[in-house]
Amino acid sequence: MKRADVVELFTRLRELNPQPTTELAYTTPFELLVAVVLSAQATDVGVNKATRKLYPVANTPQAILALGEERLKKYISTIGLFNAKAKNVIALCSLLVEQHGGEVPRTRAALEALPGVGRKTANVVLNTAFGEPTIAVDTHIFRVANRTGLAPGKDARAVEDKLEKVVPAEFKQDAHHWLILHGRYVCKARKPDCPNCVIRDLCRYRDKTPVS
Repeated sequence: MKRADVVELFTRLRELNPQPTTELAYTTPFELLVAVVLSAQATDVGVNKATRKLYPVANTPQAILALGEERLKKYISTIGLFNAKAKNVIALCSLLVEQHGGEVPRTRAALEALPGVGRKTANVVLNTAFGEPTIAVDTHIFRVANRTGLAPGKDARAVEDKLEKVVPAEFKQDAHHWLILHGRYVCKARKPDCPNCVIRDLCRYRDKTPVS
């Protein structure tokens, strides 16, 4: 995609949603970190439903450690893979208390060293909690980047690296939110809503859904 088209693409997405943010509910960096860990292979709606009950009871590493793994499982049992996620959250909380004074670290290396935290999760926390211009590539962004021709790549890291190069600086802070929301609600996996897409004329996708 030409640079002028990239600028136009993000300009339109910004006009549609000037202040995009995550749909995960949180009030602190720690709440966001836990929510993102829980959101793997789960919906934001499902995670919010669980954390709405969990966070009033325990929303710090110390409080979740006091809660314990078995009681934590009861709060998150409606989320997929909750057994493994509970184990990771408890281990994550232990490390935060032991190595970071109970605070969420602000570096990628320290975040990725936490149990259950990969590059995507670290990018979300760095961007959304700490204002870093990182781009977290999930399935929605991977699909949108490839379909549109914005940043095609064979895997998430390849797409991330390409987005880092092609997204202009003025859009970088909010780029991944715009792309996630666009993928979630417009450029959907099974049937993209091309007729109602604000960037359809810029998109290189060959199999656009026709206007009905």
